[in-house]
Amino acid sequence: MTRPNVAIAALFAVAFAAAPAACASTAANTAASTVAAAPAEVRAPITEADVKAAQKAWGNALVSISSTYSEQGIEAARAFAGDVLDGAYGYQMGPVLFKPTLTLAPQTFRTTREGALAYFVGGDANFPNDNGFALIGWEAFEVKNAAIFIDGNTAMSMGNVMLTNKDGSVTTVDKTWGYLRDENGTLRIVLHHSSLPYTQ
Repeated sequence: MTRPNVAIAALFAVAFAAAPAACASTAANTAASTVAAAPAEVRAPITEADVKAAQKAWGNALVSISSTYSEQGIEAARAFAGDVLDGAYGYQMGPVLFKPTLTLAPQTFRTTREGALAYFVGGDANFPNDNGFALIGWEAFEVKNAAIFIDGNTAMSMGNVMLTNKDGSVTTVDKTWGYLRDENGTLRIVLHHSSLPYTQ
């Protein structure tokens, strides 16, 4: 059986692996030898274009999870969401600082892959309040950055993401992402904070 949305998955992987940079080492001699051995493209710093490509890939992936669920069912959507987490987030590097939009204490923060997957697609008894944010029926998105901060192989962005549902309604969320290159040069999300805008 063909995995869902192969084209989207390929685009997603390319965007997060674009213009890789070397992972920093805590030991100076290890860092020096790593830099000396790494190709020039691996040492390239993150650029604003890299950040925007990663944001676009994230939005495309969210829409694709929704469409996969609608067209192929929950198991296909869960498999695809797992691919998204493995391709874009840094859970294999350690805890990710992920605070989703719609979570409740004591499970507000999703520092593990298991918690993130439950938030996106639900169906996990360990996270009984999760109904699957990515299954709502998102069809389009737009990112408006307030600012992007870049320092070598790390970057942060803050702004709004507008998500359009299948009924045409738009949900705006405040979004902060933090990115880090892994040892292979792939851009990884290591910080993801999302919340609804404050209203009086």
